[in-house]
Amino acid sequence: MSSAPRPSHAPVRAALSRTEPFHSVEEAWFWTMAALIARRDGARIVAGRGLVQRPCEPDDVVKCLDRLYRQRRVELAHARILRLWGERGTAPDPRVPRERGDWTLWREAMTRLDWPLRVKGIVAGGLGGGSAPAVMVLPFPEAGQ
Repeated sequence: MSSAPRPSHAPVRAALSRTEPFHSVEEAWFWTMAALIARRDGARIVAGRGLVQRPCEPDDVVKCLDRLYRQRRVELAHARILRLWGERGTAPDPRVPRERGDWTLWREAMTRLDWPLRVKGIVAGGLGGGSAPAVMVLPFPEAGQ
């Protein structure tokens, strides 16, 4: 028996100084969903092979979402909306009446996912220095409508 250490099968990540964090939590989520869709369709995801080297793997973002779910900070409805709109590659539009409910869940999930991704260096910006979530004032219908 050899006492030599066993080789690691974990992927080697690029040095953090050469990686480019995402500008927003939405950008990180759409990248994650694109990678997961590609993996589902048979692509082999290899760290450090993309045009831009990221400070994470797609599974790291999913693990952050899973942790929020286990902490009851997001619900299954949030995850369902993130998957649905992530597969579409666009966020719901609050100006479209049928998408307003989805937009509310989307914003809640994005707001709650922002902090863990910033702590891990996946999303750029200082802790607590992130931009405020987008807010849209929706008009109330007139009485009698």
